[in-house]
Amino acid sequence: MQDTVLDILEELTGSDEVRNDLDIDIFETGLLDSMGTVQMLLELQAQCGIDVPVSEFERTEWNTPNKIIAKVESMQ
Repeated sequence: MQDTVLDILEELTGSDEVRNDLDIDIFETGLLDSMGTVQMLLELQAQCGIDVPVSEFERTEWNTPNKIIAKVESMQ
């Protein structure tokens, strides 16, 4: 699951930083914006089978690759 999440993040951000530093804040560094967030949620839904309504999305719970991986794993 970790590789799938990292592949999605790497494609959306256009950066391998998300793979090299799993604790990087993808929002504060500008790697992902609000449009990218929606794309990320759609990709996670398609590839990982999880459903996260945008209305329930809490940025502080999804702001690093490690947190995203943990959230996805907990939702499966």
